[in-house]
Amino acid sequence: MAAPGWYDNNHEAEGSAVIDLSDGDVNLDGSTGSSTGVDDTLPDRSTMGERVGDEEEGFQDSLMDAVKSQVADQVWQTGKQQAKKAFDLYANIDILRPYFDVEPKVVVSRLLFSFIPRKPSGSPQKVPAELYGPVMIVFTLVAILLMGMKDSGHTVREGTLMGSAMGISFGYWIIASAIFFTVAYITNTYITVIQVLSLTGYSMFSFCMVLFYGTVMHSIQSHAFFYSVWSILGSLSALKMVCVYISRTTGKSQRLLMIGTIIAVHMLFLLYLHFAYHRIVEDPVVQAYPDEIAAEIHKKVVESPDNDQNHIEAEDTIGKVGGDVVNDAPEQAEVLGDAQQADKGEAE
Repeated sequence: MAAPGWYDNNHEAEGSAVIDLSDGDVNLDGSTGSSTGVDDTLPDRSTMGERVGDEEEGFQDSLMDAVKSQVADQVWQTGKQQAKKAFDLYANIDILRPYFDVEPKVVVSRLLFSFIPRKPSGSPQKVPAELYGPVMIVFTLVAILLMGMKDSGHTVREGTLMGSAMGISFGYWIIASAIFFTVAYITNTYITVIQVLSLTGYSMFSFCMVLFYGTVMHSIQSHAFFYSVWSILGSLSALKMVCVYISRTTGKSQRLLMIGTIIAVHMLFLLYLHFAYHRIVEDPVVQAYPDEIAAEIHKKVVESPDNDQNHIEAEDTIGKVGGDVVNDAPEQAEVLGDAQQADKGEAE
């Protein structure tokens, strides 16, 4: 039987072999440290989360910047290509060359045929798709209008006479063509924009003829010569356009609308050009002696006490003086002298 102190001795011996971990920890390199300390080499979880969040935000920002840059570059390239195409379209003269490639003798024949209407048949009438003749006609109309403006003493407050003439001529050509094409589109008329411009331009040759004759050969006493030329040449040119449009239009009501629009625009604008830029019809005596006639009217109406009665007498006197057509200057002076003597006799 073992001694009573054997367990205690063995227990103490065994207890000396147990490592107490409460005093310190053994590191991998053999050094000891406190068990409650935190290793400085391992990052904190909160720090790692913030770092990951910053990296994600930076990645998203860089991705958005790359997308924005790519979209902006794509938009710039697309706009650049469209601008280049538009510039090439309008700068390339070869595109307009087919519309101006025409012989002068062909233009002359088309000018003559612009006064010869053809009766509409089952097939649509041909319309030349060229702009050389219409452009030359418009420039000719500019020159004739400028001559009429200078002859009539027309003045322009803002701008020049040349600018006004060009604005009127080219403005009518473009606006009238737009009106005709719009009505043609409404009435289902088969015709292109170039054909409308060509047809309207050649019809303006009647404007040149009528205004030229009206300026050079117009009688100063009346508009009878102008009305005769206007009714003949203007009507023939309008009928030429009407026949072409009718041959390309189906439907009775559509044709009536087309006819009314063409005749109204063409004939009324020709009247406007004549009366707006032509010399006003005057009596030969009034034209030859405007100062003397004005003095007589002023004497009769203003200086006399009985203004109403003398106004009537002045009108009668001027009417008698201007009633007869006088061609020679001596005869005009004689008629005017007789009128003045008559006024003096009545005053006495």
